[in-house]
Amino acid sequence: MSRKVLTTPYIVWGAAFIILPLFMVLYYGCTGSDGSFTLSNITAMADSVHYKAFWNSVWIAMASTMICLVISYPLAYILSKGKHRGSGVVIMLFVLPMWINFLIRTLSTKAIFLALDIDLGMGTVLFGMVYNYLPYMILPLHTTLVSIDHSYIEAAEDLGADKLTVLTKTVIPLSVPGIMSGITMTFIPAISTFAISEILSGSKIYLFGDAINMHFSKTINSFGVGSVMSLVMLVIVIIANVVANLTSKEEEVKSVL
Repeated sequence: MSRKVLTTPYIVWGAAFIILPLFMVLYYGCTGSDGSFTLSNITAMADSVHYKAFWNSVWIAMASTMICLVISYPLAYILSKGKHRGSGVVIMLFVLPMWINFLIRTLSTKAIFLALDIDLGMGTVLFGMVYNYLPYMILPLHTTLVSIDHSYIEAAEDLGADKLTVLTKTVIPLSVPGIMSGITMTFIPAISTFAISEILSGSKIYLFGDAINMHFSKTINSFGVGSVMSLVMLVIVIIANVVANLTSKEEEVKSVL
């Protein structure tokens, strides 16, 4: 069988469930209820409520991503050194929750907060973000740190560098691709989420994903505005991926030089 025949199912799947839905979103975003071309959906999106929801999403996504990075990097670095026999078990403990349904994990987290009489709000939403997306930061970091050629570290130590200098001047620059991959894998789902904020804040915190979900719900049923907001989110995701890839490539070149 030729390669064209083998790739046909993928092409059909991509056209039916990736390209066609994008065109449908673009169509609904540029047309009104009567099917005519209009820009009213864009103006309807640009109000104070949606602006606030957007910046709430950006702030929470950035905060949760940075918290995940601060927690994950030291842990991934320690586990990558290979001196701990239980490193594989620790990694598995972080991966195991991903085997459970996302909504079940979030609802269970809410039940724990309620049992401990903790008020739902910004803190519980941030905790839920970090809890759900922490594995997406740890795994690429651990993979990158494990793959670093140990001869670079030995060379730095032979030249008289202490442990802190080796970490800041050798290990961290060489692990930038893993850092950027982890940031991208954490930031993108965090900025577009709506279930975590809705469940773990008791609908007190309104994010951009919540706004998109509400416009597509039966209560509002505004596909046009929801489609425009979805396109805005798509642009943000593309920009985040492009910036991450460019930064990662620049750091790889610098580390080689």
